[in-house]
Amino acid sequence: MMHGPRDSLRAEKEMNPVSQTVRRARYLAPLATACAIGAFVWGQSATGRESLAPPPAFEITTSPAANYLSALSAGAQRDTAAAAAYFREALRYDPRNSELMERAFVAALANGNMNDAFTLADRLIKRDPRNGLAHLVLGIKAMQQKKFDQARASFGNGGGGKQRDITATLLAAWTYVGAGDVKRAIESVEKLKDERFGLFRDYHAALMLDVAGKRAEAQRRIAIVYAEDKSTIRIVDAYARISARNGKSEDALAAYEAFERLLPRHPVMRAGADAVKAGKPLSPFVADAARGAAEVLYGLGSVGGRQSDDLASMIYLRLALALDPQHGLALATLADVYERMKQNEQAIRIYEMVPPNSPLYDNAEVQIGLLLESAGRSDDALKHLARLVEQRPQDIETVLALANLQRSRKQFAEAADTYSRALTLSSGGRSDWSTYYARGISYERAKQWPKAEADFKKALELFPDQPLVLNYLGYSWVDQGMNVPEAFKMLRRAVELRPTDGYIIDSLGWAYYRLGQYPEAVRELEKAIELKASDPVINDHLGDAYWRVGRKLEAKFQWNHARDLNPEPEDLEKILKKIENGMEDEAKPNAASNDTAKDGG
Repeated sequence: MMHGPRDSLRAEKEMNPVSQTVRRARYLAPLATACAIGAFVWGQSATGRESLAPPPAFEITTSPAANYLSALSAGAQRDTAAAAAYFREALRYDPRNSELMERAFVAALANGNMNDAFTLADRLIKRDPRNGLAHLVLGIKAMQQKKFDQARASFGNGGGGKQRDITATLLAAWTYVGAGDVKRAIESVEKLKDERFGLFRDYHAALMLDVAGKRAEAQRRIAIVYAEDKSTIRIVDAYARISARNGKSEDALAAYEAFERLLPRHPVMRAGADAVKAGKPLSPFVADAARGAAEVLYGLGSVGGRQSDDLASMIYLRLALALDPQHGLALATLADVYERMKQNEQAIRIYEMVPPNSPLYDNAEVQIGLLLESAGRSDDALKHLARLVEQRPQDIETVLALANLQRSRKQFAEAADTYSRALTLSSGGRSDWSTYYARGISYERAKQWPKAEADFKKALELFPDQPLVLNYLGYSWVDQGMNVPEAFKMLRRAVELRPTDGYIIDSLGWAYYRLGQYPEAVRELEKAIELKASDPVINDHLGDAYWRVGRKLEAKFQWNHARDLNPEPEDLEKILKKIENGMEDEAKPNAASNDTAKDGG
């Protein structure tokens, strides 16, 4: 899934009238997660191709009670498409039921059924003029229609009239921009005196001034914001675009390159930098008032997603997309919420809506392949990513995605070859450590240890003290009886760096075991099992250590537990033998499979 920006726009956390409606409508609790799932259209993607996600399957009945119960069931199963359809049908048989009406409203809104949401918002306002979410939705409808005075009135009604309601203030300010009164817009924004909102206030003021053509003042404002926060994608991109449009291409390129050092190969940053280098003009960050309001709502949705407030996140992102349907980051964030909710087919549909001209399009296509794998459609995933690599042979992210998929499917030799291809596409640098590390794992699992060892060392050369690499190389050396003193140093250092990683602590415990230091092994492995109680390898290791210190009943308990945790077939055979016969006291301990432990959390 795509990195999102650091949560530096702290003010966005408090811009949340949606949460007021959710808290007030207590009956929405069963739908809170269900309403976070949905899709725009069924069947076709933004490119017109057939969707890779199957259409939803649900059947509307003629029984109002059955439809209502089906809606509740769909909510419990986190299926908003079905929930919205069933609630709509149930409401048709009981149109005066206020509770049912609000359920249908929220389900339609979270599912992206905007026409239904607009109609129900009108009906809800007539019954409850204080419904803040309904007013917000009607304000968005008015913004779509460029009825800025009407939109402003709706936003004011939805926000409660409090000065701290930054949502209503910013949305209302954007209506002034739409009406051509940027002076009034800035005056409105300046009312946000609370310095907790200072960054967000100046950010939107800069965007408003830029839309109004007041570029010098926009430059001054965005420079203040950028000086305070140089690590948030939207701020960096806005600063670079406004700078470039003011003839400051060098400043724009410097901003993009600084972010590249912080988070390499982000597609939005890369596209902006490439355009500046090529001397191409950068499009405005925000083109008009509607898209400015969409930026407010996107900020709310992205923060809600990071705080796991999925219902609010979905609603804000849907409203942002109602105003700016091609907002690539809003689409990617929405898909990411679906993915986090394990709704892989819905996430695929959203990624398919990313327009081909978006810098995020290639990344979205890769995510579709990974989601197909997560959905259990491994052959489709491999075909999809292989096709992408064929279409874009020079795209390192696509090649790496294919390599990662091959490795996850234990096609280690093929994965190593694909990682090698990715390295030939790289411009070099510290970020290559992860590719050498992944190729090293592939070589090790393909029983090509000399190549694996060389890659692990190269990864540490690029990124000294990288805990995952220290763990894997140190574990491998101990497991093979090689370079044991240095391996111990590596493992201890890895534990220092990641003291709550059960896999890394297991590696240290197993190193003690391999050296015959069984009490120390038990100590570390018990720590590891507290952190990763459901890992079969760690349970197996602890069972071996218990046996060696004479705690044989506990050893058999751990082996039985390891057996029940679906270990690898080759490990299961060894575990069953130990359960049956125990271990020979005189035998040198045999290493259990190290695949899980070495990878680290």
